[in-house]
Amino acid sequence: MRTLCVFCGSRSGGRPVYHKAAEQFGRLLTARGIGLVYGGGRVGLMGTLADSALARGGKVTGVIPRALVEREVAHNGLTTLHVVDSMHERKELMARLSDAFVALPGAFGTFEEFLEAVTWTQLGIHRKPCGVLNVANYFDPLLELCNRAVTEGFMTAETRGIVIADDDAERLLDRLDRIRK
Repeated sequence: MRTLCVFCGSRSGGRPVYHKAAEQFGRLLTARGIGLVYGGGRVGLMGTLADSALARGGKVTGVIPRALVEREVAHNGLTTLHVVDSMHERKELMARLSDAFVALPGAFGTFEEFLEAVTWTQLGIHRKPCGVLNVANYFDPLLELCNRAVTEGFMTAETRGIVIADDDAERLLDRLDRIRK
């Protein structure tokens, strides 16, 4: 895996564990030689993640819609910053630049972007693995919803398997890398 797209919050959340996880994840990506592709902001978990990777010499590519440059405070210290015209362009470019996807804690934008990547995998638009770093059990409700979709007959167990979840960042990256091969 050469590049990983990470979806995460433009806010830091209410618990220090989220900030710490984003910081550690940025370090881990750089240590493994994996380039980061993310939403291009310098605030919240996005900024923490990017700054952590950059501080260790990592390659960080941001993709941000023009309308969010000020709102998410575009990060001007990145290796590369792409300013695009729409969220659709953002997601398409992030997908094109990435070998896999991971969600860290966030809100609607994180959920929507991650679930679109999952849907594209399900539909065969790409064959890229998708995972969540389940920091402090943050994604438990989403994972429970996915499981319920299986038990209620809306999703097959095979489709459910698209979303890989782990609370250990190294183990998650190992699992995603095995799927890619």
